[in-house]
Amino acid sequence: DPVRVHIIPGHSRLHRPLSWPGLGDPLFLTGVTFPPEYPASPETLVKLTVYDVRDKARDNVSKPLSVSFLGSATFSVSDLLRSKDDQLTLNLRSSDGVLAVGTVLVSRVNMGEMEEGDMDHITADVQQAQKVRTCVCVYESRSPPDVSASTNAFFKNPVCKVYKFQTVDSKWMLVREQMEECTLSFSIPRQLLHLYIQEDMRRIQELRDLGELSPHWDNLRKEVIGRYGQVIAAYQETLAELNKITGPSFKPSCSKAQRYLEFIPINLHTQRMRVTCPRQTDAFYDVITVGAPAAHFQGFKGGGLQRLLSRHEAEKKSTAYQCIYYSPEHTAKAQEVLHSVGHLQPLISGLADQLLQAAQQHSMSGLREALKTLAGKTEQFVHALKDELVKSALLALHAAQPGYVTKNQNQTLPGHQDSPVAPLKRQDSIPCHKEYDEEEWDRVWADVAKSLNCVIAMVDKLQEQEPINNNQEQLIPKQVLADVITSHNPEGDWREQLCPLVVRLKECVAEVVVRARRAMTFVLLQEAACSIPQGLFLKQRRDVVFSQALAALACGFVMRLYAGMEDKGFLKQLHQVGLVAQFESLLSTYSEEIGMLEDMEVGISDLHRVAFKITQAKTDNPCDLQPVVIGRRDHYTVEVPLPRLAFQTLPHEIKEGKALQVYPVLFNVGINEQQTIADRFGDISLQERINQRNFEILDSYYKSLSLPCFQTQTDLKDLLGTLGQNVVTKKRKNVEILWLAGTICRRLNGIRFTSCKSAKDRTSMSVTLEQCALLRDEHQLNKDYFIRALDCMRREGCRIENVQKNIKCRKYAFNMLQLMAFPKIYRPPEGTYGKVDS
Repeated sequence: DPVRVHIIPGHSRLHRPLSWPGLGDPLFLTGVTFPPEYPASPETLVKLTVYDVRDKARDNVSKPLSVSFLGSATFSVSDLLRSKDDQLTLNLRSSDGVLAVGTVLVSRVNMGEMEEGDMDHITADVQQAQKVRTCVCVYESRSPPDVSASTNAFFKNPVCKVYKFQTVDSKWMLVREQMEECTLSFSIPRQLLHLYIQEDMRRIQELRDLGELSPHWDNLRKEVIGRYGQVIAAYQETLAELNKITGPSFKPSCSKAQRYLEFIPINLHTQRMRVTCPRQTDAFYDVITVGAPAAHFQGFKGGGLQRLLSRHEAEKKSTAYQCIYYSPEHTAKAQEVLHSVGHLQPLISGLADQLLQAAQQHSMSGLREALKTLAGKTEQFVHALKDELVKSALLALHAAQPGYVTKNQNQTLPGHQDSPVAPLKRQDSIPCHKEYDEEEWDRVWADVAKSLNCVIAMVDKLQEQEPINNNQEQLIPKQVLADVITSHNPEGDWREQLCPLVVRLKECVAEVVVRARRAMTFVLLQEAACSIPQGLFLKQRRDVVFSQALAALACGFVMRLYAGMEDKGFLKQLHQVGLVAQFESLLSTYSEEIGMLEDMEVGISDLHRVAFKITQAKTDNPCDLQPVVIGRRDHYTVEVPLPRLAFQTLPHEIKEGKALQVYPVLFNVGINEQQTIADRFGDISLQERINQRNFEILDSYYKSLSLPCFQTQTDLKDLLGTLGQNVVTKKRKNVEILWLAGTICRRLNGIRFTSCKSAKDRTSMSVTLEQCALLRDEHQLNKDYFIRALDCMRREGCRIENVQKNIKCRKYAFNMLQLMAFPKIYRPPEGTYGKVDS
């Protein structure tokens, strides 16, 4: 059976006539490709069917088009291959095959590297109209030829559109748009949900491990554990529902408020524009489009995270009568200490065992190497606990245990068994209970250092080197050192002599860990108790927003990494400094969208807690190339496996596992009719503060760059200066802020993101504008044809396909009244918008 390729303009939307003065008939251009599932051979027959498609009513969504059959033609692939100049002129025949109703010109287009002669060849068929033609969409593909097997692990369901645009010197450039879904839309949130559940389950166990508490504190603990249990159950239910999902790799905009999809980013897609010009190397430009990371399911009646967190912190200070108030800095420190001791204890234990193994083998070099590493990790351990918070929290925990009585019998505290409900006076500082032996923690903590010094002394003795230097003698009491040296037979087995000292070191470390863990868990109990129930709701909201933001960031990082694998300057920048991730937002500062922006601000800011690490994949199988998230809420690492051959080309620092930093920045300029209201009658201080603060971050990042490739770009400093002036200028809908920030990001090798509420309508206007601006500024697109090229992309390009994927309708969700408030350059062409559900 022949493979039939129907050119149906009503479906492909490549039917718009290009009408020019002096031409009697309009010229239609479209394109087809053979997808991998239908490979072509010389015997393959291709049928072209042409329809006349007209818009009946611009805003009539139910029946927007009138379609009538014009004619069809059939040819074989061998006919095209044997034809002169790879072109065929075919007669379109009526349905009965009798009447010739028109002609169609078929030409073969090579989508690979193009020389100037090739470009001339491609346009030879329309030389007659070359003087008046400006831009045409010539090709559509759902299987672009340049996608590598590695990136197929992440990017799915590609849509590709190709255009020919005229340059200032009347040459032609070939431009390909390619839009894809990203599997990380679902895989990253699933991993995060699993980590959230694990972390909260550990917290429950740590609260139980606090031991016996007086009734007041025990009741608080039970309430906190119950709340954690509710969160865990909800997250487990959500994860189970997500694991059932198969199909598309993106969440459509119409599903943004669905409960089980709230952790999934909205309409996450990658978009790449590749430009082929005569006498120029191919260039490509990437942007990730995603709906604003926000808790749409939870709603915005009380505002977004930025406002809710600020209000909640103030309420905790003023109403924390039943618990001890610890500042956010204290709770962050408590989490850090818990992580440090949990991470370092097994390392110290393992290194101590390596030391004994080296002693058993009488390997002095192994002994010294193991000791050096052991000493370093133990010093880190001791330093992590050198904080007044640990000591004071131990004292507070002691006061919360049954039977605690203060020296001042007139004072009652919660936990005193005679007055279990007596309110605790709020304390603005960490409590200090003199009745507890304050020196006990210092002794336990110092025993770790003493035990390590004893191990060092014994290794020095075994090595029979020069006597211990004066500094070492000062660290170890003389009597302790004498006991170490005289209590062991110098002629005996090395392991036997070291073993008691190593065991003592491990015991001291374990004792410190138990005390520190309980103290820091008590701090976190206070934070949770003061927060019930609002604090845990806010934590869930923050989890949701962060999940969406991290999925987008991971997608952008993977795309940028694979694009820059052969760029040594980029890789050097990656491991020496890190990358900018610039989020462009078009949300208004009015009504619900101000809550979305408040969510987005916190979510993007929280991305500074994320680092990336490149690893070598076990195999080149797509499942082994998937990024893996590890860590906890205050710090996550995303491990990105690369195929073996690609991994081997990386700089040494990256292959050694160096953490790669990302610097997230957010710039927002509202452009719709709601922003008009906010500008005239509302409050735009949130937008002003966001832009000013993030400009400072971006400027600081630039100043940290010392790489030669950036020092030679003198215009970068000028661009930053202009951006700085714009963010403090009182100007309505100052979209130049977005243009400047995007340009600076690209010059800095950064990752570009564009967002609005759904990443569908305003985002489409911004992405197409950016692409045409790049063609004009970097590839000599004829300025006289800029608007026509822009309209062509908005009407025929990947973004209208994105609209179709989201709402099953090829109309941007604007009406004429709304568009009157838009900056003109952000308005779509006639016939591409209407009143639809978004």
